[in-house]
Amino acid sequence: MSTKAYIKGTFVRIPLAGGLYGYGRLRQFPHVSFYDFHTSEPISDLDQIASKPILFTLAAHKSVLDTWEIIGQRPLEEGIARPFERFMQDLTNYSNCKIMDEAGHARVATPEECIGLERVAVWESNHIEDRLLDTFLGRANKWVESLQVKLPDQTSN
Repeated sequence: MSTKAYIKGTFVRIPLAGGLYGYGRLRQFPHVSFYDFHTSEPISDLDQIASKPILFTLAAHKSVLDTWEIIGQRPLEEGIARPFERFMQDLTNYSNCKIMDEAGHARVATPEECIGLERVAVWESNHIEDRLLDTFLGRANKWVESLQVKLPDQTSN
């Protein structure tokens, strides 16, 4: 269990393989937004980090704070505080989907409406680090691929 407090608006520096660093921002627990930004040397310039676009937002396991370094905190800016949606899908009936907002409100949706959304899941730090590194290196990520929405005409899980 993390000994660090989860405070909305906190910036984290994420060590990645190959000596790179990624950066994220804590939202309402357990959500973290990750910036489209990496460095080869660690930085702590919150203005520089916050000026970058968001790649994706995920639910992260609370243990990430044991792995990632907290480098600062400030209130969320309007752009990063914008609500986001995720999807849930019945893997025995691909047509049965829901879209959920971050407050947990759900609505029925088609699988096609879920394309491009994140699946409701809690990510461990190593999986997030893999995803960030793969994104920065232009590679496909096995975790992203395994969690993509399945369309009804797809015959295998």
